[in-house]
Formats: sequence, C-alpha cells, structure tokens
Amino acid sequence: MILVTGGLGMIGAHTARALIDLGQEVVVTTHRRSDVPSFLDGQVTVEPLDVTDREAFLALGDRYDISDIVHLAGSIPGENPVDYFRTDTIGLLNALDAARAWGVRRFAVASSLGAYIGRSEIPWHEGLDLPTTALPHLIIAFKKAVEPLTTHALQGSGVQPVVLRIGTIWGPLVDPESPFCYIPPYISAVLRGEEPPQLYADDGGDSCYAPDAGRAIALLTTAETLQHDTYNVSSGRPYANREFANALQENVSGARLDLLPGRQGGPGKDPYLDITRLTEETGFEPKFDVAAAVADYVAWRADNPR
Repeated sequence: MILVTGGLGMIGAHTARALIDLGQEVVVTTHRRSDVPSFLDGQVTVEPLDVTDREAFLALGDRYDISDIVHLAGSIPGENPVDYFRTDTIGLLNALDAARAWGVRRFAVASSLGAYIGRSEIPWHEGLDLPTTALPHLIIAFKKAVEPLTTHALQGSGVQPVVLRIGTIWGPLVDPESPFCYIPPYISAVLRGEEPPQLYADDGGDSCYAPDAGRAIALLTTAETLQHDTYNVSSGRPYANREFANALQENVSGARLDLLPGRQGGPGKDPYLDITRLTEETGFEPKFDVAAAVADYVAWRADNPR
C-alpha cells in the first residue's frame, strides 16, 4: 500500500488516482479537508492526520503495510514565517521518521521548479547547480530546503529518496482564485462572464495539467528502478497565453479575449522544466496539451466549484 500525505489536495488527489489506475492500493491523509473528490470516492482509504503529530503518524504503520510514501502535505504561510517553517519542517521530519521506521522502498517529496530561480538556462534541467539567490516566496524557500534535508536524512537507510521538482500545476481541485498561478483566476473570470485582466500574448512558460502531474509522480513512485534521486515533474512543453485564450474562446460560449501583443518584459523566453529524465526512466508523456487541458477543466468546472 502506498501512502500519500495531503492526498485530498490537488496534486495529492491526482497522484492517488494515478496510483490506483496503476493497480496500487492507496491510503491518503488529510488534515483540514473532508470532501473526497468524485474521482477518488470509494477508491482510497482516507486517514485524518495532522502530520506534525509524530505518534499519530507512526501509528499508521500499525494499521497498514505501507511500501512507499509520497509526501505532499503542506501548509500556507501566515503572518509569522517561523510558524510556517516549523509546521512544515516537523511534518517532513515525521514523514522521514516513518519512512525509516517502516523500511519503505521509496520516499517521494515535493520540491518546486522555484529551486532553479537564478539560473538563466532554458529549459531548466536537473543537472544544473542550484544557485544561492533571493527567493520570492516562503514556500519556494522551504521546498528548496526540503531537498538536502530529505536526501541526507535517508542516507544509509535503504529508502530511496525521490525529490519532485514540481512545475506550475493547475486543473481540477485547484483554488479557482489561486494567488500562485494566474491561470485558474483567469479561467474563473471567463466562466463568470467577466472580462479577465489582459495578458500579453507571448508570455507563458511552464504549465502542467494536474492529472498529468499526478501520473508522473505515480510512475516515479512505482518504477522498478530509478537512476537518480531528483526529477522534474511537468509537461516539458512551454505554453503561451495566446494558446490559453484561443482554447477558452473555443470552449466558453461568448468569450472574447483580447491579449496585449508581445511580452510584458520585452524580448526573451520564460523558463520551463525539461522532463527528459522523467520520460526516459518512466516512459511518461503528457496526455494533455493546452487545448485539451482547458476543455477538460471547463467541463469539470461545470459541475464542481473548484
């Protein structure tokens, strides 16, 4: 059985679904959310868990024979950054404790494409050294720190670490007014019949539809062998805002979206993740291009609030 912490969140739920599709039994943990998405209803075991409670976390091993852990649980920073770092660090350390105590085969943990900030090469690939540079958000800072904490904590344990440098993910279950990605609020405005903020046609970069991201993580978790401990998780295809606008106009009746020409910052390219390593070792290929993702999401939102 595979444990997915934060398994009712967007990425966690799609990872759980992909694992089930691969024939795996899955137990997901949830702290604040109680609604099980329709595509997981009756398919997974749900365990309420505060991942900062070490005893409760380790007790899961008394009830389930857990072979692998995908640690995706995390919190949103409040006013005090120390509180955020404390909460998510304790949760990570408890998950690592469990991995070692249970002798799991593989421990996958969420990092972020933000770990590459400061590198000018495009696309970003796992062989790049991570620079020391100012980071724009506490979550990115923590995710970058997760990487050495995880790999060093598991040294000599027999547990294989899998660091997931996750790209810009959106899709079913995303916060429709997300402050971290402008795609969901933009689409939400269009679905409400409102005129969204104008975007520059050639801006864009990294984007991956949530079901594809979940499938990539599931393939990394279940692969017979992995040659590395760090993998980019995204579509591997840069997008442009014009693609989203065109797809929305095709899928939302009456939508007329005017884009500003060119790029907001002038000539250049937006960074995105190279997924060659992921593809070569797992066979992963994204199923959703921009047009397919927008069509699927618009259909999903017709019956779901997020």
